[in-house]
This record gives sequence, C-alpha cells and structure tokens, in this order.
Amino acid sequence: MVTAIWWIRRDLRLYDNQALHAALARAERLLPLFVLDPHLLEGPARSPRRNAFLLAALRSLDAELQRRGSALTVVRGDPVTVVPELARALRATVVAEEDATPYAQRRDRSVGLRCPLLLVPGSTIRPLGSVRTPHGTAYRIYTQFVRAWRALPQPSCEDLLPAPPVLPPPPAEIAGKLSLTETAEATRFEASEAAARQRLARFLSEGIARYHESRNLLDGSGSSQLSPYFRFGLLSVREAYCRAAHARSVPEAAQGAQAWVGELLWREFYYHLLALHPEFARTSMHPAFQNRPWPGDLRHLAAWQQGETGYPVVDAAMRQLVTEGWISNRARMIVANFLTKLLLIDWRRGERFFRQQLLDGDLAANAGGWQWSAGTGTDAAPYFRIFNPVVQGQRYDPEGTWVRRWVPELADIPTDYLYAPWRMPPLVQQAARCVIGQDYPAPIVDYATARHRALAWFRLVLGRSDDGDT
Repeated sequence: MVTAIWWIRRDLRLYDNQALHAALARAERLLPLFVLDPHLLEGPARSPRRNAFLLAALRSLDAELQRRGSALTVVRGDPVTVVPELARALRATVVAEEDATPYAQRRDRSVGLRCPLLLVPGSTIRPLGSVRTPHGTAYRIYTQFVRAWRALPQPSCEDLLPAPPVLPPPPAEIAGKLSLTETAEATRFEASEAAARQRLARFLSEGIARYHESRNLLDGSGSSQLSPYFRFGLLSVREAYCRAAHARSVPEAAQGAQAWVGELLWREFYYHLLALHPEFARTSMHPAFQNRPWPGDLRHLAAWQQGETGYPVVDAAMRQLVTEGWISNRARMIVANFLTKLLLIDWRRGERFFRQQLLDGDLAANAGGWQWSAGTGTDAAPYFRIFNPVVQGQRYDPEGTWVRRWVPELADIPTDYLYAPWRMPPLVQQAARCVIGQDYPAPIVDYATARHRALAWFRLVLGRSDDGDT
C-alpha cells in the first residue's frame, strides 16, 4: 500500500489543511508525524510558554485524529535525520506545509535531498513567493505588494477544505508515541483548533464591525486575539481571510472587516518578504543602518524588559508581556518605538526578547513589526514618528483601567497624573501612596531630550538635513 507521511510543523489543524489533503490524495496509508526539534525547543529563541502551548496543541490534535481512526506519532530528534529514516522504513513520500523561516528552508532542503518531500501552501493565504514584481523579485513596499496581491484571483470560502471525517489508521510498524505530559502554563488561550475557530467565529459576529474603532485599545479587547492560533497553524489564515472578506459585504461590518483584512495582509507581506530575503530576520533592510552601531545605553534595556522605565504605558505593556505572553498590537508598537527611538537600542535586542516571551512569537511578523517601528525596514515608519508615551496612554487607555491592572503601584493615582506620575505634587504622591523614585521609578529618560537626540541620530544616519518632523 502507498504510504504518505504528513509531516506536521506549524499546521496543527484538520480544517483547510492543504498538506493533509495532498497527503491523502497520494496514498492509502497516512502517518501523521510531529518531530520535537531540539533546535527549536531548546535554541536561543526558545520559549517555555510557547513550548507548553505547542505540547497542549499536539495533545488536542491527537485526540481529534483518534476520533477519526488515526493517531499522532511524536518523536524527538533532528528532523533531517528522523524524517528520512521514517520515509525509508515506510517507503513513503513526505508531505508538509511550506515555511518561510531561514531555518525551515535549510531544514527542508536537507530533508528533500534524503527522501521524497512535497511542500504545499498553507502558512499564508497565497503560496510563498507567488506574489512578485514584474522582475521576479519580492515587493518591498506594502501598498505595492497589496495591489499585486489583490490583482490575482481571490480565494473564497468555496476553496476551503473540510476536515476529513475519517482517516486511515497509521502504519502498524510505526509504534509508540512520546508521552506529552509536560505541565502547561496558564494562558488566556486554549490550545486547540476548536478554540481557535470558536474565537474566529466570535470575533466575526461580535468584534469585527467595531475593529477599526477599537483595535488600538491597549487592553486588547478590540483585537481578534487570533495571533497565537495563526502562529501554530491551529487556524487557517486562508479561512480567516475568506470569512473576513465575506464580512466586508455586510454594510455595518464593512469598515472594520476591511481594516482587519489589511492586518492579515501585513502578515502576508512579511512572510513573502522573509521567504525571498532570509536576511530580513536579522539585518536592517535599509542600507544606512547596516553595520551601524546603535548608541543607546544597554543598562536601559533591563529596565525596559522588567517594566521599570517610569513610563506607565510602557511598563504596563512589558509586565503583561512577561506575565501572559501576549499584548495588543498598539502596545507592541509603543514599546518597540520606545526602545528604538527614545532609548536608541538596536531593534534586534527587542525582537529577540519579544520572540522569547510571546506566545505568538513569529519570526516573520516579529522582525517585520520591529523593523517597521525602528524605521530600518523596507517599508517602515518614518524616522521622525516618535510616540509620546504619555499621549499614547491617555488616548488608548483613557480611564487607566489597563495600566492600573499591570502597574498596581499606580492604582490610587488620580487619572490626570496616571500617565505622567512624576508630575504629581509631593502631597498628591503621598496621598496616592506612590512616591516617585521610591514606590515607582522616575523616568529613565526625559521624553523631550530623548526625542531630540533620536531625531539628531536618525538624521545623521540617513544623511538628512531637514526637520522632517511632522
């Protein structure tokens, strides 16, 4: 009997899984396989939180497979060795979903030299590398990418692949699964495909109509909170796009749906860019910043990581990040802008810390967001866009509920002073039981001074002589 190995990596789902369907179309026997790769689980960007979520998702996937007559085989080791060995033992073809990261592409090339390997789309809405300039290169400007992306035939809900109701049993000669008994960390996200699709359905019915108005709320209540599910492939991004595109036809939801689709396409842009430019993950794409040392004081990095900068909006975001492994997109932009612009610390240090902490730590989206915030990317925020942390907090957490939750030292501070507590008169500090410099740190930098320094440095690097300050 013809056998296929469905090599699962970041597609822990059954619904709209193109790799699974391609494997079933080519074989009578199916081995669902996941390889616990020490390079990813124990490497420099390892995340105990993400590992725990992954193991919980694997248990959930195994349960769904067993309901359909199959089972998940989990082995630990180097995929370059493990996968070809299994393929040879079963005389099987290996089918897997394509991946954009440099490590994944090197791994897959090595596996493909040792056994038959078929890579199929699924990590993005369109196949990686399928949206290129007329010269065959990657688009480096988001608006140009989106224009070309939308000029192609649009995917629709009719393209989505159902979850197979029944699956063939795994080959009998492959016996034994690793027991996935590691303790999972507490998280706001349930690690299952069912939870992912339920969250998508709830967002489409209750949240997407207001998304354009509420997506910047710092507590994240206006966002879809689907990023961890996209990260692990518990939810098909193609399904999310198709459902949201359908919502655009509903007048009351059209504006919010359009804004959310735009966010999905930013993810698409970064994935396609990384697939063709692997250096994007570790190198500033703007030539002026390559090999340019950043002048920031690295002692400030620890204060930023620990949420002790003296700027409440920054500290709340960093404490939530370390505690929950997730923060809203607006919070991510604020703390990235603070580190790279006001502290002038290399974006790669922030990107690495984010990837270690985030449950949705995703190389393409993470590097893309950090390079955008730092002004070093292919299509980045202008160098003179420097967020005022006080204004950001007042605008996107006006009642201060979110900041008070994550920075409890500020719980009794009057709202008028909440985002600039150093401005409190001494008597107000005493009444609020929050003496600045004692109960809560004074700002590690003065905003006006740091902003002036950042503008001067960026102008120097970019060779700009004008103000460029709008």
